[in-house]
Amino acid sequence: MRDITDKIHTLRYACATATVQVSQQSTIDALLEKRVPKGDVFEMAKTAGLLGIKRTSDTIPDCHPLPVEFAALHFRVEGLSIILEVEVKTIYKTGVEVEAMYGATVAAVTVYDMLKPLDPHIEINAVKLLKKTGGKTQYGELNQKKPRTAVLVCSDTVSQGKKEDRAGKAIIAKLSSLEIPVEEYSVIPDEIDIIQSKVLQLEAADFQMLIITGGTGLAPRDVTPEAVRPLLTREIPGIAEAIRAYGQQRTPYSMLSRSVVGYRNKLLILALPGSTKGAQESMDAVFPYLLHVFGAGKHF
Repeated sequence: MRDITDKIHTLRYACATATVQVSQQSTIDALLEKRVPKGDVFEMAKTAGLLGIKRTSDTIPDCHPLPVEFAALHFRVEGLSIILEVEVKTIYKTGVEVEAMYGATVAAVTVYDMLKPLDPHIEINAVKLLKKTGGKTQYGELNQKKPRTAVLVCSDTVSQGKKEDRAGKAIIAKLSSLEIPVEEYSVIPDEIDIIQSKVLQLEAADFQMLIITGGTGLAPRDVTPEAVRPLLTREIPGIAEAIRAYGQQRTPYSMLSRSVVGYRNKLLILALPGSTKGAQESMDAVFPYLLHVFGAGKHF
């Protein structure tokens, strides 16, 4: 199964359809008049479809078990065609399009089974996905203008050559996967005046996004929030809250992070943890969704 532990929960929706084609009007008449010997076709198909939706992961090997929070089956007759439409919703890390298609298929097979004694020439066709929303396809916005981006590593040990930088490189790797080039990468010590000077330098050079890693913990030398916060013209607490909430689902120590996010005029600044894992998880928590701020008319 695909690893989805780095994904975030979003509202996911899918709608799928299947068509059952009969060969004679008498079959349709029996269906609508509830004269089918095996019982009420629509009610049985609805029940079977709902069971199919809930048990999709038991049958399709790569499907993840997920909480189905809404499911509905709708039926309509057009000529000799019985059209089944299935809707599924969840708030989870992965989509529900397979659940919707599987539910439509199971319901269609149930219709076939109940009607075949009346009509030996029934066919099932046109099982397809009509619509899906949620996740990266809706919120990724990967085609917007790419912000001019810099990555700044705040670390005494890395700046002194005593330790290799991994957190900054993890951030760069994530940005690269989103096709966002990093125009500047710097390593500086944990000093308030040096951090502030670098931020102002990047702002003057018309950078649009600065991602800082390091100095957001509780050690005496962790001063990045103290350096960054006075420079902000507008703080965005929701982003930092999302980062901590995402991390808290993975380690209880995330609550100790003092990440800060906000604007310095037109420069978006993110101060992230200095550990490699903390930096990676912080990026996964808010990218690519954070890029929404660089959409048309949203960046100022």
